[in-house]
Amino acid sequence: MKNTLITICIIVTFLFIYFLQVNFFSWFTIAGVQPNLFVILIVFVALFARKNISIPFSILAGIILDALMGKRIGISAILFGIIAILGIYFDKNFSKESKLTIILMIVGATFLYEAGRYLLLMLPARTGLEIAGFIKILAIEIGYHVLLTIILYPIMKMVGHYVEEESKGTRILTRYF
Repeated sequence: MKNTLITICIIVTFLFIYFLQVNFFSWFTIAGVQPNLFVILIVFVALFARKNISIPFSILAGIILDALMGKRIGISAILFGIIAILGIYFDKNFSKESKLTIILMIVGATFLYEAGRYLLLMLPARTGLEIAGFIKILAIEIGYHVLLTIILYPIMKMVGHYVEEESKGTRILTRYF
């Protein structure tokens, strides 16, 4: 029952983030670049929820986003799935207690998503790669994500520990002893 409730809360959070992404952050861009809040959500779900929740959610979220906003269906699903798998790996090998660790994970996920998306969209089109423009956009988006992660970290940590405790069935203190 609790896993169903957690899944419903994750879906409601996805819808809320979609609303923010489409309506709110389209007005607040930096040099025409808006953050991709879904990357932050996928990292959060991968770190704190079970893998049988995080991987299917990530792929389904990518398919839905591609259907609603994308040019090609499947690119975001593949990249979000890879980010979820890496998030599960990082969950096992790194501490989520450090804000710096979470920020580095978000930076890596943002780089992976944007670089993968750029390559998968540009290579089949056989257009010239504009590396300087891509690096500028990537730097702005990474900065945006770092700022949002710093602001949202206390909420992510509090909610994340609750989700982890209920979803994985582990208590935080007993994990280390």
